[in-house]
Amino acid sequence: MLVSKITLAFGLCAGLAACGNTTGEQVVIGAGAGLLGSALIGGSLVTGAAVGTAANLIYCKENPGRC
Repeated sequence: MLVSKITLAFGLCAGLAACGNTTGEQVVIGAGAGLLGSALIGGSLVTGAAVGTAANLIYCKENPGRC
């Protein structure tokens, strides 16, 4: 159980470290990061993916030089 949570944590960090160059990449990376984060805390996977997608899209559009 602990190993799977550690694996999810590393996956989440990797997902958050990458923004994506296109809108499609940003959607996929954001959804993956949100899904992993939600799985890590035991939340709704669909909600986590939706929030991750929105957060990554907004961040990348507001800060294009950092993506």
